[in-house]
Amino acid sequence: MMPVMFFGHGSPENAYFYNDFTRSVSALGKTIPAPRAIVCISAHWLTEGTFVTGMQKPRTIHDFYGFPEKLYGINYPAPGSPEIAREVQKKIRRAKVGWDTKWELDHGTWVILRLLYPKANIPVVQLSIDYYQPPEFHYELGKELAELRREGILIIGSGNIVHNLGELDFSDLDAKPFDWAKEFDGFVKKALDKRDHRALINYQKLGKLAVRSHPTPDHYYPLLYAIALQDKDEGISYPYEGFHYGSISMRAVKID
Repeated sequence: MMPVMFFGHGSPENAYFYNDFTRSVSALGKTIPAPRAIVCISAHWLTEGTFVTGMQKPRTIHDFYGFPEKLYGINYPAPGSPEIAREVQKKIRRAKVGWDTKWELDHGTWVILRLLYPKANIPVVQLSIDYYQPPEFHYELGKELAELRREGILIIGSGNIVHNLGELDFSDLDAKPFDWAKEFDGFVKKALDKRDHRALINYQKLGKLAVRSHPTPDHYYPLLYAIALQDKDEGISYPYEGFHYGSISMRAVKID
């Protein structure tokens, strides 16, 4: 029975930064049993419909711009797994899961996996996020992945619990977090601790606070996939808690 993880991935530069967050994720990778494969739900693969990557050798996608040149030279040459992709398709009944051989590995996936498993020797499959579906859809779809955990597959959601690029404090990675950002992050932590999944699904009821914390929902949805997989006897822990640039929560969540 593999744990389930959610990571705030933040800037793609975390692929080579050495800070409290990257050290924590790297250390965590040494404590998790090596999975048979990894299924990642990344905030950066948004589709109409639900898809799974089915190629044998996925490329590393540098799906960003304006960063230092050395970042574009980083690759994460993990194998894919058409076999695992077919298992994902069979498990999901809530939606027809399409077969994709074009998207490959985006930075929401490879930045985190480069820290967790730097040898890049574990097969990786990505599951897309249907951007046009409501929060409840993503939570219920996530539940259908539960059996994969018992088959030695590590499921990871990668986004950010607070993600507002419009209010970043670019001057300082460790800038003091904004009060509204701390409030929303605190709301999520409290709901996780209480196992109040309904509050997390209905986060938009927080109104302006929800909109400010997530002007778009893409970085929030991967959390719903993760919490949907929490068994009744499983607890929550936080391998990392903190903020980058004032408006990006880097909180990591472990369910086991």
